Amino acid sequence: MFEGFDEKDIQLSGATLHVRVGGSGPPLLLLHGHPRTHATWYAVAPLLAANRTVVCPDLRGFGRSSQPADHPSHLHSSKRAKARDCVELMAALGFDRFDLVGHDRGAYTAFRCALDHPAAVRRLAILDAVPICEALDRAGAKFALAWWHWFFFCTPDKPERAINADPLAWYAPSREAMGAGNYDDMVAAIGNPAVVHGMIEDYRAGPVIDYSDEVADRAAGRRIECPVLVLWALEDDLEYLYGDVLGVWRSWAPDLSGRGFPSGHHMAEEEPALLAEALDAFFAGRD
Repeated sequence: MFEGFDEKDIQLSGATLHVRVGGSGPPLLLLHGHPRTHATWYAVAPLLAANRTVVCPDLRGFGRSSQPADHPSHLHSSKRAKARDCVELMAALGFDRFDLVGHDRGAYTAFRCALDHPAAVRRLAILDAVPICEALDRAGAKFALAWWHWFFFCTPDKPERAINADPLAWYAPSREAMGAGNYDDMVAAIGNPAVVHGMIEDYRAGPVIDYSDEVADRAAGRRIECPVLVLWALEDDLEYLYGDVLGVWRSWAPDLSGRGFPSGHHMAEEEPALLAEALDAFFAGRD
């Protein structure tokens, strides 16, 4: 995986992130989702690195990055803390301004990064997500049945006990579908109880501190200042849950484009060439 990429650990003010960096040119930061690691980008990152410097970290709490300390408000697992990691990471690599992609849970960090650090984010791509506050405010029976794990993961202790009893049975990863190296990296992560706790804390922060932060932003009329691309998987749940996905995002992103993407949820693994093409066009300004 990641031929020609450097692999390193970078110490930041609040975390140590495990990261791969490759290519040259304008900087692009790729953020993974749950329960993946940075390795989910293994097929996409080299395609994008033909024209860019591509940075793929494990988010704090995930993979081989450091574990945040527990806090009653889940402060250290908040998307605001993780967004600060992003800006510090890119600055440590010599980039004060960069393009940004977030998938799934990584999309919430990417969204927060664009809101909190508008001078740092040139263009933002969101993959298969809507803002946390919008999801929770719209939550009903359809949401509860399709995404019940959001609520289960917010309970104390029980999610970790259930997952750690048999991580492979819980997540049921496929080596064939994921690719061998990506599969091995994820299996190592979910086999570590500390990482499982860190990943679940990311969810616990959602309806508490992350929700409060987003509601405060919405009340203050804060918007994403840069161009935003939203892609959602046509074989996943966003259209089923929300219908008009761009309509959910429109009040947050005045410069908005997007469309349904022909794949299941893990689009970087299922359709890497199509995804790289779509991202390349957007970041080149051809969206």
